[in-house]
Amino acid sequence: MNTYKHFLFLVLLTSIISCSKEDVYTPLVAEEHEELSGGETTIFDGGVNAFGIQASNLKGDNALFFFTGNSLFNQNWVTAPASTTARDGLGPYFNARACSTCHFRDGRGRAPEVIGEINHGLLLRLSTPGITSTGASNPDPIYGGQLQDQSIQNTTTEGSFDVTYTPVFVNYPSGETVTLRKPSYTIKNLAYGNLASSVQISPRVAQQMPGLGLLEAIPEATILEFADEKDVNNDGISGKPNYVWDVEKQAESIGRFGWKANQPSIKQQVAGAFSGDLGLTSSLFPNENCPDGVDCSQFPNGGTPEVTDKALSRVTIYSSTLGVPVRRNHDDQEILEGKELFNSINCKACHIPKTMTGTHSIPALENQIIRPYTDLLLHDMGNDLADNAPDFKATGNEWRTPPLWGIGLIETVNGHTNLLHDGRARNIEEAILWHGGEAEKAKQDFVNLSLTERKKVLDFIKSL
Repeated sequence: MNTYKHFLFLVLLTSIISCSKEDVYTPLVAEEHEELSGGETTIFDGGVNAFGIQASNLKGDNALFFFTGNSLFNQNWVTAPASTTARDGLGPYFNARACSTCHFRDGRGRAPEVIGEINHGLLLRLSTPGITSTGASNPDPIYGGQLQDQSIQNTTTEGSFDVTYTPVFVNYPSGETVTLRKPSYTIKNLAYGNLASSVQISPRVAQQMPGLGLLEAIPEATILEFADEKDVNNDGISGKPNYVWDVEKQAESIGRFGWKANQPSIKQQVAGAFSGDLGLTSSLFPNENCPDGVDCSQFPNGGTPEVTDKALSRVTIYSSTLGVPVRRNHDDQEILEGKELFNSINCKACHIPKTMTGTHSIPALENQIIRPYTDLLLHDMGNDLADNAPDFKATGNEWRTPPLWGIGLIETVNGHTNLLHDGRARNIEEAILWHGGEAEKAKQDFVNLSLTERKKVLDFIKSL
């Protein structure tokens, strides 16, 4: 009897030990320095100014030039002639009076919320089939490459546009329903004639500014290593680089910036915004923007060029050295579980978590381990997100993978959570549900998660 009791005791003990081993939860651990999204440039402010602080490791003249650039970025430009000669020459046609009009607090713009609203951060690019000698898309023959919805006094504005939305319903297998909104655009009040019958309209919302210099410092070889244009690994994802015209080099270069990676450098991105958005000339873009048939020389200008090389350099330095905010709750267990789910459904294939910068003209940006969650490549995102407007090597279905760092602070900084190239998504969940094309499988895998698991993925992304 004692032997039998002893046998039962051993069986019970073995069972308890076995169950205990199965039930033991091993805590997940964050990577070392995972919270430092921008490496040594990371800033430690999660408040309303989180996107507007200089990189923590910025030193010397660049630290001083940052503040000059900050002033030029945030102050309104005025019409010429003016006593403020350093900031005159606005227009004659424009979308904003300052860079910060669209990038409020260095953050993200949005679509207009009411009919007639201006200064919101969304503009319409215009193109027609065919390409120029530099490989860019042909502009509209009258209104050029962008519709300007504002103008200086005694000038007739080019036109305006309205946005309306159609609901699109998505049903989860677990029973929940999400209502998306599909935008359509009506251009009206055109003052100088009709748009081309073949015009292609591409809405573009202003993106947040932090970390741009770090993206510029990623070696081109690294970006090309991420590319898999022929989908050799057969995972359904075939990212490719865009190759665009570099005005300074007068040569083709890899594109890094903009929704379709259509700009090769921050300097050209800044000069292009001065030209297209504010109507200001620079040494890179010396010509005024006027509709066909309008003589630009009849308008007073702010000098030749209106943005001096010194001013352009300062704004470029400022735009390059805005620090990336530190991660929040990066070592929380549910956040780490969300990261594992994010990786398991292969969001990381395009939103590559970690890379390293190389050389750069600004030493603070060099050799940094960063976590931008992008590959800077073009991907086919499906017909639902297509603008049908090619942009250099980008097709009408392709978009650059946007970096995710800072995404969880857009609401804090800008008071909204609108995402995607046209701001149609009102939150991260809606943005995911609009994914298609190469991202269709990842989206479906997200849809098939439980409600609890989806929340963990969303909370992880919000922590970035």
